[in-house]
Amino acid sequence: MAFRFGVRVKPGARKARAGGRWADGDTLIVAVAAPAVEGKANEAVRKAVAEAFGVRRQDVEIVSGDRGRDKVIDVDPAPPDAAATLLRLLDLG
Repeated sequence: MAFRFGVRVKPGARKARAGGRWADGDTLIVAVAAPAVEGKANEAVRKAVAEAFGVRRQDVEIVSGDRGRDKVIDVDPAPPDAAATLLRLLDLG
């Protein structure tokens, strides 16, 4: 079963990192070093989220928001501790 959540992307960061809350409080911030051109930032987001959740990059899908900073992500199959991992990542800010 898929685990779905929102992310806010910060392209052009020094290094990729998933952690912290966006202004609405429920959206995970994902900073990536890749620029927001030709899908590079999207692939970097998938990789950063996969590393944070301990899954393969292929298990992370951008469901909506391909061309914007606000995205909806599915992790499928979701690890058993996906909800706890998201809460921990949100508190890293």
